[in-house]
Amino acid sequence: MDQRTYELIGADYPGNRAEDVKNPSLSWMIGFMFVVSFLGLFSLVALRKVMVIDYKLTYPSGTATALLINSFHTTTGAELAGKQVRCLGKYLSISFFWSCFKWFFSGVGDSCGFDNFPSLGLAAFKNTFYFDFSPTYVGCGLICPHIVNCSVLLGAIIAWGFLWPFIATKAGDWYPNNLGSNDFKGLYGYKVFIAISLILGDGLYNLIKIVIITIKEFLNACSKQTSLPLVVAHQDDESSKLLMEERLRNETFVKDSIPSWFAASGYIGLAAISTATIPYIFPQMRWYLVLACYIVAPALAFCNSYGTGLTDWSLASTYGKIGLFVFASLVGSKGGVIAGLAACGVMMSIVSTAADLMQDFKTGYLTLSSPRSMFVSQLIGTALGCIIAPLTFWLYWTAFDVGAPDGVYKAPYAVIYREMAILGVEGFSALPKHCLELCCVFFVAALVINLMRDVTPNNVSSYIPIPMAMAVPFYIGAYFAIDMFVGTVILYVWEQLNRKEAEDYAGAVASGLICGDGIWTVPSAILSIFRIDPPICMDFTPSS
Repeated sequence: MDQRTYELIGADYPGNRAEDVKNPSLSWMIGFMFVVSFLGLFSLVALRKVMVIDYKLTYPSGTATALLINSFHTTTGAELAGKQVRCLGKYLSISFFWSCFKWFFSGVGDSCGFDNFPSLGLAAFKNTFYFDFSPTYVGCGLICPHIVNCSVLLGAIIAWGFLWPFIATKAGDWYPNNLGSNDFKGLYGYKVFIAISLILGDGLYNLIKIVIITIKEFLNACSKQTSLPLVVAHQDDESSKLLMEERLRNETFVKDSIPSWFAASGYIGLAAISTATIPYIFPQMRWYLVLACYIVAPALAFCNSYGTGLTDWSLASTYGKIGLFVFASLVGSKGGVIAGLAACGVMMSIVSTAADLMQDFKTGYLTLSSPRSMFVSQLIGTALGCIIAPLTFWLYWTAFDVGAPDGVYKAPYAVIYREMAILGVEGFSALPKHCLELCCVFFVAALVINLMRDVTPNNVSSYIPIPMAMAVPFYIGAYFAIDMFVGTVILYVWEQLNRKEAEDYAGAVASGLICGDGIWTVPSAILSIFRIDPPICMDFTPSS
C-alpha cells in the first residue's frame, strides 16, 4: 500500500493510482491487528471435536510437538518411553546437524544448495520434480497416512507432469508469453485458481457433510431414538490399553470444552467491532464488504484447517489472494487496490490463526492438556503478537530501506501483491483463457471424488485419493510431494519388516526429523540477522 511500492511499479503503470497509497504507521497497524487477529481463534472452536476426534486429522507438526512434550513427562511404559526418547533425540540430532551441513552450501538467494538438488535430472527439476533432502517433509511422510502421501504425489504428477506443461505450450495463445512467474494473467493464474477450486470443492463438501450429520444427530436426540446395544468383541491387553488411552484423551478433550455459545458470541461481537472499525482505517473498504468477509471466512478457515491437518501446509496466503482478487473487483477502479489488499490481510489472518489453533488443539489432545487452557494461551499470545509484530516491522521500516530493489530487505511480495490488486480491479475477465472453465471442472471433480469416497465400501474408498491433499502441490510444487512419498515408502517397508517396531518408533523418528530441522531455523535466523552468508553456493548446470 505504501508510496515506495507505488513508485517501484511506476506512476505510468495502468491502474496504479497515486490515490491508492497508505503509508505504514504504528497506530493504524496495531489497531488493525487487534480488530482482525482474534476472529480466527473463535471461528472454528465449535468444530475442534470434529477435526481432531471424528476426522482424526494428523496435523503433523502438532503431533510431533506432542510426542516431544510427552517424551519428557511420561509416567507409564517407562522402558518403551525411554527407548522412544532416545530414538527421538537421535534423529533430532541427525536432522539438526544435517540442516546445519546443508546451510554451508546454500549460498545467497534461493537457487543454491541441497534444496535445489536435481536428484531426478535437470528436466524433471524444471518442473519441480526433485528430492530436496528436507527432514521435515520426510518426517511428515512418516506421520501422515499412506493415502494422504499418495494423494499428494498424484496431485503433483497431474499438475506438474501433465497440466502445467500442457498449458505452458499454449503461451502466446491462451495468455501472453512474456509475463513474469507471478503474473495472474499467465500460468500463475491457472495454478492459483485451479488449486483453490480443488480445495474449496473438498472443503465445502466436508463442511456441508458435517452440518447434515450434526442436524441428524440433533433430531435423533430430540426424538430420543436409541440404538441397539453393541456386542463388544474380546480384545487383548494391548488393544484394551490403547483403547483406554484414546478414551481418556477423548474425555479430557471434550470435558474441559469451550461452550459453542461463547465461541459464536465472541465471533459475532468481534466481527461487529471490526466491521465498524476497518472502514475508519481503510475508507475504501465499506462496512458491508467487511461483513461479507466475516460471513465467508469461517468456511475458508475450515478448508484451510482441514488441509493443514492432512498435509501440514497452511495455504493462508492463497486464500488471501482470492479475497484480494474478489474484493478488488467488487470495489472497482476507485479504491479497489487498497480494498483488495485490506481484504487480503483480513482473510489471511482469520484462516491462518484458525489453522494454528487447530494444530495446537491436536497437540493438547495428545498431551491431555485442557482445550480451555490452550485457547486462553492463544488469546494471550495473539494479543502480544498484535503489539510485537508491528513494533518489529516498524523497527526495520525506520532503520532500513525496506523495499528497495538493491537493498538488503527487498520485500519482493510488496510489488507482487499490489500488481495482483491492480489486476483484480479488472475482475475475472482478466484471467487467462479457459481458466474459469478449468476451475469449474476441478471443483466438480473434487465433489465427485468425495462422493465416491463416501458411497463406496471401505476396502475401495481407502484407495480413492483425497482432493484436498492433491491440491497442495498444484500451487506449491512437486518437490515436497517427493519428500513425503519417500517418508511413506520408508514407513511401508518398515511395517513389512517389523510392524510392531514401526508402530512404536515411527512417530518418534518423524518427530525428531521435524523438530531438528525446525530448531535449526533459530541459529539460521541469527546468522541472517548478523548478515553472515553461507560460504558456498552449490549449483547445477548441464555439462554442455
